[in-house]
Amino acid sequence: MKKRFFLFAILTLVVGWASAQPYSLVIKGGHLIDPKNGLDAVMDVAINEGKVVRVAQSIDAKGAKQVVDAKGMYVAPGLIDIHGHVFLGTEPNHYLSNGSVAVSPDGFTFRVGVTTIVDAGGAGWRSFPTFKQNIILTAKTRVLSFLNVVGEGMRGGKFEQDTSDMDAAMAARVALENKNDVVGFKVAHFQGPDWKPVDRAVEAGKLADMPVMIDFGGSHPPLPLADLFMKHLRPGDIFTHAYTLLDDNIRETIVDEETGKVKPFAWEARKKGIVFDVGYGGASFNYSQAIPAVKSGFYPATISTDLHTGSMNGSMKDMLSIMSKFVAMGMDVPSVIKASTWTPAQVIKRENLGHLSVGAIADVAILTMRGGKFGFYDKTGYKMTANQKFECEMTIKGGRIVYDLNGIATPIGVK
Repeated sequence: MKKRFFLFAILTLVVGWASAQPYSLVIKGGHLIDPKNGLDAVMDVAINEGKVVRVAQSIDAKGAKQVVDAKGMYVAPGLIDIHGHVFLGTEPNHYLSNGSVAVSPDGFTFRVGVTTIVDAGGAGWRSFPTFKQNIILTAKTRVLSFLNVVGEGMRGGKFEQDTSDMDAAMAARVALENKNDVVGFKVAHFQGPDWKPVDRAVEAGKLADMPVMIDFGGSHPPLPLADLFMKHLRPGDIFTHAYTLLDDNIRETIVDEETGKVKPFAWEARKKGIVFDVGYGGASFNYSQAIPAVKSGFYPATISTDLHTGSMNGSMKDMLSIMSKFVAMGMDVPSVIKASTWTPAQVIKRENLGHLSVGAIADVAILTMRGGKFGFYDKTGYKMTANQKFECEMTIKGGRIVYDLNGIATPIGVK
């Protein structure tokens, strides 16, 4: 009898502790979209010590250090942009590798709900230590790297044409020595009719067991995309700038411009497991490719920006602008959020990110769908109008509020 009473008393204490457990932050009343867990409903989210500790329809926020009123807003995992350029530097003529065309991550991430950004090839295996020291270790944003197979990285011009600097073994070695920071390899901007850059990047990918991101095209006539997808790339490798039509016929398209049909080899590549990434950029997105693709169900696996000073001041703008464009073209909101959170986390093999499971890192984007009259145009001047677009109300990284547009946290700041 005493033993039973003792066990009951212990259970009562445990239940009481759990119900009175203090939270550092509780998000109340938001429409939670968590694609990994199949959640698409009004739910509360409780956070403590940087982790998600509870997800439920109603959580008692009494005693929480901060409470966020998210009624009428979307609550999503922190957005993951797998194609940006944040190797900002001051070296002259360094383009996106320690140069001035790249941007500072913290200035262009949190304000649009992005908590993780992957620098896509700015740093090569030779320049990576500078990138890590100057950017990765100093940024509040989680910065990762697709390591360029070119040792000098994305310095432009002759540097990115130098096949002698495309060393798969060295790239793999640097990646494996920095597994917390490097998620794969990048090849870009090569102008010749040669498969060597692609094959060397894929070789590095095999050595390190990591995916490869391909920015493809530059020869005339263009090398066949069907060969790229079916003969050179592996399942899980990433084809960025998927919806682009480049001038001078230097890159084959995935949509036939005359018929508006997605080409059969693109469907086969998707079945194989090739990842089709937006990589919007300054000149790498055309509505003439994207609209028929989306209408036929050829959605992007991942939505990304190709962020740099040119793209952000052109038609790209930012991550939320691109997401809004795909909603305007016919993708539903849960699919757009999945392509901006959970799928990119899987693609870069960081499955501890991109979801709000209990125990997960508390990276959260709280978004509104702002009503109004908006124009979304591409590089050609083709314009779509829409009556709604995403706006970021709050960004939380590792359980801490890092951006609050309208002061929706109570209290707004904590000591």
